[in-house]
Amino acid sequence: MITKIGLVAGDVLNYLDGHGGVDQIENIVAGVEKEDDIVFMSIGWLAREGLVVLERKDGGYTVELSRIE
Repeated sequence: MITKIGLVAGDVLNYLDGHGGVDQIENIVAGVEKEDDIVFMSIGWLAREGLVVLERKDGGYTVELSRIE
């Protein structure tokens, strides 16, 4: 399971790199075409690692790549 989450995390990073931030997490789920629960776990992993930023907005969440300098 950890391997699958890690692979999908790579897909999420690639999606965000090509699309910038997203206004709804569901756009990432649709974009990477993986099971929603695995995508959610992958986003959580990326947030914990500091690679993405989640912001609560209008009852949902925005997701964007972190600006690492």
